[in-house]
Amino acid sequence: MNTADLPRLTLFFDGKCPLFQAEIVFLSRRNQAGLLGFVDINSDLYDERAVGVSCSQALAEMYGQFDKGLVIKGHAIFGEAYRRAGLPRLAWVMSRKTLAPLLALGYRFFAKHRHRISKLIGPMALWLVGGKGSK
Repeated sequence: MNTADLPRLTLFFDGKCPLFQAEIVFLSRRNQAGLLGFVDINSDLYDERAVGVSCSQALAEMYGQFDKGLVIKGHAIFGEAYRRAGLPRLAWVMSRKTLAPLLALGYRFFAKHRHRISKLIGPMALWLVGGKGSK
C-alpha cells in the first residue's frame, strides 16, 4: 500500500513520559506526509469522550485513532505509526503476526514499568532525538 493511500493516525501519548516524548519527537520529524497526529493525553486537547478511551486507560496502554474513528491500541500502533513515518522495515517487524505474542508481552511489560524505565533511559533518548530537555 502506498503511504498516500493510508488514513491519518492520531497517537495519544503520555507527554509526562520522556520515552514517549522522544518517540513523538522522532516520529514527528519523519511525518513528511502528514499522516500522523499527536495528542498528549495530559493536555486539554485530549477528549476521552470523543475517543472513547478514558485517561486512565490511555495512561495504561498506548492508543491511536484513525481518521474514520477506528481505535487501535498496544504494540500494533507502532507498526502503523512507522509505516506512516516512512520506516517500512520497522513497520514490517512490528506488524509480523508471528512476532505479535512476543511484541505484546514486551509492550505490556514496558507499559507497566514505563515510568521506571523512562527515568533510566528517557533523558538519554530525548537527548538522542534532540527533544525538549535535551540541552
